Amino acid sequence: MGRAKKGPKFAKMKKMITSRAIKQHKEEVLNPKKKDLSLEKLPRNVPQVSSALFFSYNTALGPPYRVLVDTNFINFSIQNKLDLEKAMLDCLYAKCTPCITDCVMAELEKLGQKYRVALRIAKDPRFERLPCIHKGTYADDCIVERVTNVQI
Repeated sequence: MGRAKKGPKFAKMKKMITSRAIKQHKEEVLNPKKKDLSLEKLPRNVPQVSSALFFSYNTALGPPYRVLVDTNFINFSIQNKLDLEKAMLDCLYAKCTPCITDCVMAELEKLGQKYRVALRIAKDPRFERLPCIHKGTYADDCIVERVTNVQI
């Protein structure tokens, strides 16, 4: 069997070097220190997280656990066909109380019809509702603020 013929390459141009690229290359070669200063990163200012937030370091954490639930947590439990309370019990081997903030509820309401099942699950009376004091309905910031403020 013969080899298939390839057609001509359509709309292909030669790559041409522009005068600006030549100038930039000359500047890089002549001033290597200038390039290093521009790429130098500033030190990041990351706040130190308390070790009390981690289960392995905090012996005060114990059952019954209060689990802060967000939108993604509920949606993934629906996608994987898991009952929230039963799955938490299987995972943590203890009684768990799912807690949901007003911001997460507002986020689920904003998402509309597509997430109506998640909203119905979140309105379950077994979920503990936590009121929010701050303005706005951004759930991620609300949860992070709530977790970092609580000292056990």
